[in-house]
Amino acid sequence: MSTAASQPRELVVEADGGSRGNPGPAGYGAVVLDPVSGEALVETAEYIGVATNNVAEYKGLVAGLRAARELAPDASVRVRMDSKLVVEQMSGRWKIKHPDMKPLAAEAARVFPAGRVSYEWIPRERNKHADRLANEAMDAGREGRRWQPSTSRAALDAGAARVVGDATAGAAKAHAALAHAAQPAPASAPAAPVSTPAPAVPVSPAVPASPAAPAPLAAPAPAPAPEPALSAPAPPTDGVVPAASATPSVGWGAPDLGAPATFVLLRHGETALTPQKRFSGSGGTDPELSPAGLRQAEAVAAALAARGTVQEIVSSPLLRCRQTALTIAERLGLDVRIEEGLRETDFGAWEGLTFAEVRERYPDDLDAWLASPKAAPPGGESFAAVSRRVAATRDRLTERHAGRTVLLVTHVTPIKTLVRLALGAPPEALFRMELSAASLSAVAYYRDGNASVRLLNDTSHLR
Repeated sequence: MSTAASQPRELVVEADGGSRGNPGPAGYGAVVLDPVSGEALVETAEYIGVATNNVAEYKGLVAGLRAARELAPDASVRVRMDSKLVVEQMSGRWKIKHPDMKPLAAEAARVFPAGRVSYEWIPRERNKHADRLANEAMDAGREGRRWQPSTSRAALDAGAARVVGDATAGAAKAHAALAHAAQPAPASAPAAPVSTPAPAVPVSPAVPASPAAPAPLAAPAPAPAPEPALSAPAPPTDGVVPAASATPSVGWGAPDLGAPATFVLLRHGETALTPQKRFSGSGGTDPELSPAGLRQAEAVAAALAARGTVQEIVSSPLLRCRQTALTIAERLGLDVRIEEGLRETDFGAWEGLTFAEVRERYPDDLDAWLASPKAAPPGGESFAAVSRRVAATRDRLTERHAGRTVLLVTHVTPIKTLVRLALGAPPEALFRMELSAASLSAVAYYRDGNASVRLLNDTSHLR
């Protein structure tokens, strides 16, 4: 650690942390900036062994605050992080429930007197300096060495990113009417072994280093047949229900407008009704996971922990989804937020029946339901109503989670509806997609309204 010539009364701290496995080999990075010039005054990074993303983020915050205090003990500090969890918890708006986070949050709160630190959430693309430091620390740990400032590219990369960002922003304004091609979101790199910690140090010239490689979601795999409610013959195209917002035109010429909100869509694990192919919605039947469904939830949790990209979890209120989500949340060290809009279709009088039983007991109602998305089962909900509900939920969640990767634990109809709306496909597309229990799909939503379907019905983690 060294002290700069001037000690500003206000400092900016940008911090980040990451885990390649969540939990897995982890590291943090933090940088102290001059708020006027944007100059990096101090950098710190450290490989911390096996930990979760959230623990690494908190450790990065503590290290950044300590570096700022050593630089200017009487300063006020603005902390900027892309971790919504840390920002909201340290701001006092969210409760701190996880036992690993409580002591770290208390430690961060003790570095400066109360009232001298403020917190601001920023998108991931604006936190690249700290993110690069964290990845450099993890790369060093993988190679069994300490992170060293002499080999760091973080300051140079951050400066280059600002130049590119300014140019992109200007291009975005000039071409605001054009749609853009979806770009993949960054993901965590491979795991790394334990290394010794490194102290905070002043910024120094950089030497090129290889960036962390992304770990994309796995490709889709064949799977068993879906529930009968969405595997019937396709209805005609009359009564098409438009998405809540118009689908923009797609092209390759417009600039990217930043990191998307990426929804990893997980259908819950099996219940006793799933292999029997019975209608199971939200109209009274709320079965729990079967033993097979519990095993599937554990398999999904292991797969998502290995990828290390999920930052938040949102679940349907129905029991089978909550059980699946909580199994994953425990593995990832995250909380679960309940979203009513993600519940399954209400199948009314058909709840618990097979397709054949519905055909026998409600032939006219079934024919009408298959013919138009506006028709509903007796006492139930139409696909048109579900489409409006899911589209409104999508809009709320994309605004709330811009730039984040969020796991949505939900059901057949909401997932197929999100995919259908992203593709701009008609309602009958619901009957032409296969979606297995505990399967993963993914859709990315960009700020200009474009969406990119990245994955559908991946069950490779169940094999």
